[in-house]
Amino acid sequence: MATIAAASRAAEHASVPTAYERFAGACAILAGALTLLYSISFVVLINEPLSSFCLLANGLLASVVLVALYERVRQNDASFALWALLLGLAGAIGSALHGGYDLAAVLRDHAPVDPNLPSAMDPRGLLTFGASGISLWVFAWLILRSRQLPKAIGYLGYVVAALQIVLYLGRLIVFDARNPLILVPALLAGFIVTPIWYIWLGVSLWRGART
Repeated sequence: MATIAAASRAAEHASVPTAYERFAGACAILAGALTLLYSISFVVLINEPLSSFCLLANGLLASVVLVALYERVRQNDASFALWALLLGLAGAIGSALHGGYDLAAVLRDHAPVDPNLPSAMDPRGLLTFGASGISLWVFAWLILRSRQLPKAIGYLGYVVAALQIVLYLGRLIVFDARNPLILVPALLAGFIVTPIWYIWLGVSLWRGART
């Protein structure tokens, strides 16, 4: 019995993480912190330069995390994993471009753009929320099918993905940011669920893959 228990513990032990996994883990933890800071700066402080910088930085950090996540789950279904990676990278780049454009505009004090008009680069969050949400939904499914990450991260990933998709559809259809259909998911995603998911994923990546 002791031998069986020892073998079970050894099987659950994490392998030594690669340098990139540690890098991605640190980026994921930082992305979680910046997501919370973005929400605070956008909703509470109403600080446009800070919120724009957080959006820009989070897009770059997310691209690092997505590659590590792809490496973890691609053996389960390589085609779905690649599709999720491509969608996620599109969302990350769209977020970085959106934040970079807003940051450049506010720092140079350009003439204000009509806020009712959609962004040409990321209309109503098509990439930041829409593409990213679909990508995360597929990754959550792959996490649950594989055993490389805790299943709870996969279940929480479903929640984050659903909130992101709801946010995109809300901004596209309802439009009014003060509407509860947009406000409630935005507060849940920005202040609670998404920061927890990123930080939890970052800790798991830092520890290494399960053998």
